[in-house]
Amino acid sequence: MSDVTRLLEASAAGDRKAAAHLLPIVYDELRKLAASRMAAESPDQTLQPTALVHEAYLRLIGPGDDERWESRGHFFAAAAEAMRRILVESARRKKAVKHGGRLRRRDATPAIAAPEVAEDLVAIDEALDRLAALDPVKAELVKLRYFAGLTIEQAAQTLGISAATAKRYWTYSRIWLYQQVAGDGDFENPSFC
Repeated sequence: MSDVTRLLEASAAGDRKAAAHLLPIVYDELRKLAASRMAAESPDQTLQPTALVHEAYLRLIGPGDDERWESRGHFFAAAAEAMRRILVESARRKKAVKHGGRLRRRDATPAIAAPEVAEDLVAIDEALDRLAALDPVKAELVKLRYFAGLTIEQAAQTLGISAATAKRYWTYSRIWLYQQVAGDGDFENPSFC
């Protein structure tokens, strides 16, 4: 059993010292995950990778969390899910009318406009929820790849499937999600591959 797994188990059992020792060990990996995810966000994103890591960590290890982590992969899969939820909440908050959701930022100098990632993220999240209802394994693969930044091999290992199956699922899921977000829902059944 690795140190991370041992500390995760102790932390889940309520040992605050274990939680304090865990953060320095997993912080760099969580920071890399957050940085890779934030690189795809629009330039006007106010949430920084460090804040995303801290918020995700607090959700994972915070009080009242009775979660038992089976392995390092399980922990990082949960971290990816926590980061996804935080980013989606942030995107929805920015889209809300009371936060200026109908207003569009205009630059004083003309430039090539960045895509509205916040809107895309909400659409992706909704499509991902639909995919999870149809095929939870493919949806989890997308979360691990897109939100956690895992490689195909790492995601396959976390999910307990072969790398070849993960590649097939990843290819299919990307196409399925693209068509759902683009409004072309002809590709409805994700279970054929």
